[in-house]
Amino acid sequence: MLEVRNLHATIGDKEILRGINLTIRDGETHAIMGPNGSGKSTLSAVLAGNPLYEVTEGEAIFNGKNLLDMKPEDRAHEGLFLSFQYPVEIPGVSMTNFMKAAINEKRKYQGLPELKTTEFIKLMREKQKVVELDNRLANRSVNEGFSGGEKKRNEIFQMAMLEPRLAILDETDSGLDVDAMRTVANGVNMLKTAETSCIVITHYDRLLEMIRPDVVHVLYQGRIVKTAGPELAKEIQERGYDWIKNS
Repeated sequence: MLEVRNLHATIGDKEILRGINLTIRDGETHAIMGPNGSGKSTLSAVLAGNPLYEVTEGEAIFNGKNLLDMKPEDRAHEGLFLSFQYPVEIPGVSMTNFMKAAINEKRKYQGLPELKTTEFIKLMREKQKVVELDNRLANRSVNEGFSGGEKKRNEIFQMAMLEPRLAILDETDSGLDVDAMRTVANGVNMLKTAETSCIVITHYDRLLEMIRPDVVHVLYQGRIVKTAGPELAKEIQERGYDWIKNS
C-alpha cells in the first residue's frame, strides 16, 4: 500500500527527516514511537502534503502512485487520512455541511455522482454510532467549543465517513482520559478491514494496548532506528529510549 524510500525533508533550513524507509501493506497497523523532536509529526505532515515542509530526497509510493507529486486534496481523495494532534476549529461551518462537501468532493474525484441528502443522512447516522458521537456535536460547527476528547472523537467520525485506505493518527491519544481513549480506539478497530491500513503515532503504549499494532517502529533523529513487534512498545514504556539510542 505505502512504500517510503530514503525520504528526506526539511522545514526552513532545518533537516528533520534524514532517510525514512517504511513499508506498509494492506490490512496492517503500524505504530511509530520516538522522543519529542524525532520527526514523527513531520513524517505525517509530509505524507499528507503540508506545504511548510520540503522533500529534498526520496519517494513515497501509495497504491502504485507517486504520493509526493499529488496535491494535498488529491492525496485525501486517493484514500489518505490524517488525524491531527491538535484539531482546528472551523466556526460557522456545521459538521453536516463539512462532511457532505468532503464526501461529495471525493466522489467527484472518483467520477461518482453526489450522494442524495437521504443517503448522506443515513450514512452519517450509521457512522455516528461507530464512534458514539453525540447528535449535538454533529449539528454544531466543526470542533467549535469541543473538549479535547470530543475533537479526537470527531476526527475518528470523519475517518469513518471518508473510509480512507490509509489512516494516519498523529498522537490521537494526546490529552485523552482512559474512557475517551477507549472510545476512539474502538472506533478505529471497528473500521479496520483487510484492505485498509493505519499508522498510529504515539509516545505511550496505552493506546497500543487498545489498537494492537502489527509492527512498531522507533523514529529517532529523523530515521527509523528499530523495528519489531508489539512487544517493543511495552519495552519502551518500561526502559525509555536511551537503550535504543545507545545500542
